[in-house]
Amino acid sequence: MYEDKTFICKDCGEEFIFTVGEQEFYAEKGFQNQPVRCKACRDIRKNNTRGNDSSDGRRELHEAVCANCGGIARVPFVPKNDRPIYCSDCYQSQKQKQ
Repeated sequence: MYEDKTFICKDCGEEFIFTVGEQEFYAEKGFQNQPVRCKACRDIRKNNTRGNDSSDGRRELHEAVCANCGGIARVPFVPKNDRPIYCSDCYQSQKQKQ
């Protein structure tokens, strides 16, 4: 079966253990590659690729005019004029109509 494996993190150079439980999880999910980064570096990389714009990990919000009520809508992306933007309340109303 599986045994704990020790690897060197590609980013920080520290040793980390790829545990039996993690190996079983990878196999269950069908992941083909073994990890090359420790948990801390994987988390940092994941947060950096999720579009977090500020140094404290929170997304920058952009203001737009709600297409339904005309109020202020705050969204985590740069609004474009090709699609309607809704405030939180109107978005929930639109979602419930579908």
